[in-house]
Amino acid sequence: MGPDQGIVCEFNQQETQVTQENRYDLLVVGGGINGAGIARDAAGRGLSVLLCEQDDLASHTSSASTKLIHGGLRYLEYHEFGLVRKALQERETLLRSAPHIMWPLRFVMPHMPNLRPAWLIRIGLFLYDHLAKRELLPGSRGIDMRRHEAGKPLIDSIRRGFVYSDGWVNDARLVVLNALDAQERGARILTRTQLIAAQRVKSASGESEWQATLRRTDGTSFEVRARAIANAAGPWVGDVLHGALGSGAQHSVRLVKGSHIVTKRLFEHDHAYIFQNPDKRIIFAIPYEHDFTLIGTTDVEYRNDPAKVAIDGDETRYLCESINRYFKRKISPSDVHWTYSGVRPLLEEEGAKNASAVTRDYRLELDDTDGAPLLSVFGGKITTFRKLAEEAGDMLARVLGSNAPAWTAGKPLPGGDIADARFDTFAQSFAKRFAWLPAPLAQRYARAYGTRAGRLIGTAKSLDELGTQIAPGIYEAELRYLRDTEWATCAEDVLWRRSKLGLHVTPGTLEAVTAALESWFAASHARTAVPH
Repeated sequence: MGPDQGIVCEFNQQETQVTQENRYDLLVVGGGINGAGIARDAAGRGLSVLLCEQDDLASHTSSASTKLIHGGLRYLEYHEFGLVRKALQERETLLRSAPHIMWPLRFVMPHMPNLRPAWLIRIGLFLYDHLAKRELLPGSRGIDMRRHEAGKPLIDSIRRGFVYSDGWVNDARLVVLNALDAQERGARILTRTQLIAAQRVKSASGESEWQATLRRTDGTSFEVRARAIANAAGPWVGDVLHGALGSGAQHSVRLVKGSHIVTKRLFEHDHAYIFQNPDKRIIFAIPYEHDFTLIGTTDVEYRNDPAKVAIDGDETRYLCESINRYFKRKISPSDVHWTYSGVRPLLEEEGAKNASAVTRDYRLELDDTDGAPLLSVFGGKITTFRKLAEEAGDMLARVLGSNAPAWTAGKPLPGGDIADARFDTFAQSFAKRFAWLPAPLAQRYARAYGTRAGRLIGTAKSLDELGTQIAPGIYEAELRYLRDTEWATCAEDVLWRRSKLGLHVTPGTLEAVTAALESWFAASHARTAVPH
């Protein structure tokens, strides 16, 4: 089972009361990582913010990444030193901000002499170690594959390799936590709400502002006013510009499909692999959700609807063949347990002949020559989202007349206020505090919610007090928390974005979670309905 397989999300989390006086400093369009990051940054500067997302938070590109916080070692080959440095600087900032959903990960690169000489790899890793300051992450080194545990699953001809550090992230939860922090700082977050049209108009005081029409999934529409708009619609950034906003731009995006496969666990240790392919692409094999291995990604030009992206047979075979060059245990498409695909909106640039060579950097384009400002985001990667949001916040604050400074670099995300970013120490304390929780459940709660896990548990002192066990390991208290606090409205939100429980559930879980949410939303609507 996977997302988009018969799951319909049609329940609004909350009714939206709107009046003609509904005005904001900033309307953010797009609930992916860049939109959520911009909303958080702007709200923390004291701006009134409304974010609208046509689907669920992180429902597209931002939940379909390789889930790495990394500088992008391979980008050094394309001389993207500025991008790599910026990403490496952000790496430890992010790891400290939410150590429950982000943590260091060691990567093993087997050496294949026919692909890249060892001296070139050593130079690249030296640069990678020294382009930015490291405190949490150890540096790189060479290893003997015949002695290192990471060499055991690999073919015998691989005798040497290298180890370096990067970070891992639960990408969809990162988006939710940014949106949650934005909301707690005053922003309004509306999921399953689409921008239909917006135009510049004059306010009663004669100043230019945006009049925007938003539409919910039930078909009802309402209007809001905003002094500025941030277009962070990812793959749809051009569609929003040319359609809803009736505007043009200097930049554009190149849509590239990236697909991943998930298999049963291919190795026992906790290192990840980075493999070099003959076509100069790299493939990762990463420990995933305890029982699985995540393999990806592909780079394929994409020209269809980003909402309908899916892996194809050629991509699946490519990923299997890439793994089979290195592992003793061979895999085939029949070993694939789950797949996911996303469309990366890469910054279009001249001279990039193939998708792999397209820059992962971003551009922010501000149009304020004809009245109310419009900021559009082109490109970007998950590692640099905070820096992108900070730069966007600086630009928007300036044009909106705010002197509030940048602030996010040293502030933890919700649940991330863990002393010294030492998650293991926190998890041990959490398990001791709630000793009645089964150990796997305590670990999962700590990982998913960090210091906010106590809010989920509330006053409960036993499993029974967490409410009905709706499915194995999923209790009523967690489902209510996700519904009431994290905008979850359907089973797909719960099982595939707020978590990856969809990989572990038993038959009937989907139906049970769906039924529980339907029942709660129906009861809520009945209580709030106004009699005729």
